[in-house]
Amino acid sequence: MKKFLNTPESLLSDALAGLAAAHPELAVDLDRAIITRAGEPRPGKVGLVSGGGSGHEPLHGGFVGLGMLDAACPGQVFTSPVPDQILAATKAADSGAGVVHVVKNYTGDVMNFQLAAELAADEGITVETVLVDDDVAVQDSTYTAGRRGTGATVFVEKIAGALAEDGANLADVAEMARRVNAVSRSFAVALTACTTPAAGAPGFDLPDDEMEVGVGIHGEPGRRREKLRPAAEIVATALDAILSDHPLAPGDETIVMVNGLGATPLIELYVLFGEVANALSGKSIGIAHSLVGNYVTSLDMAGASITICPADEQLLRLWDAPVRTPALRWGA
Repeated sequence: MKKFLNTPESLLSDALAGLAAAHPELAVDLDRAIITRAGEPRPGKVGLVSGGGSGHEPLHGGFVGLGMLDAACPGQVFTSPVPDQILAATKAADSGAGVVHVVKNYTGDVMNFQLAAELAADEGITVETVLVDDDVAVQDSTYTAGRRGTGATVFVEKIAGALAEDGANLADVAEMARRVNAVSRSFAVALTACTTPAAGAPGFDLPDDEMEVGVGIHGEPGRRREKLRPAAEIVATALDAILSDHPLAPGDETIVMVNGLGATPLIELYVLFGEVANALSGKSIGIAHSLVGNYVTSLDMAGASITICPADEQLLRLWDAPVRTPALRWGA
């Protein structure tokens, strides 16, 4: 194993210290391992909080800032944050209008966020929980009961975050987050396994001429393992799974993300996006907005995921709204 670290045990704290040094617009509490916007929350604004195991950067700390999250709580690598940590982030994000928890559907995350929401209620903070479960590859896996939460988390945080920034109330922000999740679908393929610093070895063996089809962001098994195929065929497989689960009609507009899983060169991600664009164009489905790059990673896994969200005028307006975070930035 070759990694830039001091010790596996100090990886998270060292990374948070680096995040704080690089982004003074964030407030990073190293003792409690929470990331918030610098300064007090805006009075009357609904807070957005998310979190999960580290190793998926820039998710979630990289999405704290104007137009997205108010706070994030990273756990250790591939390990859920603890309830007290989530509670601290929730309290930091609360301005009296309530807080939305955006929770990826992994058993530990669901349980710990639920406990934190109950603790927050005891302190007079109203919490709405939104579960992200967009992965169509498998129904249950090593880490989940039901579908896994993956790339749609970025869409949920951006669109619901913009609505919260507009001053919408708690119920409306939570409903928007659920609406985005309900129509978004994702599918991932891995060419290599990832290596967690604590383990010091790849999480599974994958021969050089094979790929894992439908892999999870912790390296969970997918639908099947098969021989490596050309990019166009890989995209066709992913789109077939996505569109079979949530069909789109000619004339529909979408937001599309081709996401790297940590070790995929950008040139390859653009090859994949080109194939997605060609395939959707052939079905007369439009791409109104796109993201290509690393947004929801799996440490050093070579692989990619495709996420598609059909978007009406309201969703497109919220997507266009200004955002200023370390990993996503546009508008005023």
